[in-house]
Amino acid sequence: MPVSLCLFGDSVAKGVVFDSVMNKYTFLKDSFVNAFAAATGVAVDNFAKFGCTIAKGLEIALKRADMLSKYDFAVLEFGGNDANFNWEEISAAPEAEHKPATPLDEFRRLYLRLIEEVRSRGARPLMFNLPPIDAYRYFNWLSKGLNAENILKWLGDVDQIFRWHKKYNDAICLIAEETGTPLIDVRSEFLKAPDFREFLCVDGIHPNLNGHRLIFETVRRFSSSIAPTILA
Repeated sequence: MPVSLCLFGDSVAKGVVFDSVMNKYTFLKDSFVNAFAAATGVAVDNFAKFGCTIAKGLEIALKRADMLSKYDFAVLEFGGNDANFNWEEISAAPEAEHKPATPLDEFRRLYLRLIEEVRSRGARPLMFNLPPIDAYRYFNWLSKGLNAENILKWLGDVDQIFRWHKKYNDAICLIAEETGTPLIDVRSEFLKAPDFREFLCVDGIHPNLNGHRLIFETVRRFSSSIAPTILA
């Protein structure tokens, strides 16, 4: 019997890349999701959305709750937007207190609820962790048109962006372990490369075509361990 998947996530799962020639974000035709569906014949309904946080993802999943029972697996990919800050506000007031889009404790609470909702509807959840980001490339990107000196004053150092983002990855891995949810470890595959930055767009956060190819290979190997007779 054919396997069916649905996917909830953000721009990474949606296949968004920055096209440096066109100077804008576009949808990658050969995204890891499309490549996986083409290579395996597995039906994938992609409900990912650009800019999506865990709160929005939960909202989308709840709206489609009655449909979840028809899927064998529900793949979850969140965290990148949750870890982000309002850089314009930081630029304007570096001395003020600033919180991420989703504080870590709220991120954990909502992710646990999403997993529970998926399971209660009869689908099996799978989780992605986060590809690493290039803090320096991203700092240059996010500070365009803003006061970079003020942003750096608030950060302390540029590497803080990488460290903070990693906290959300660590939370994802812990949630997967605690809930017994299989984890697709794309982060380790990126970090195995001599220079993981070659897999990222100019913005330092979105995987480029080579990044999507790397994610595809990771997902394909993972899928063989989940449903080897169908996905091998």
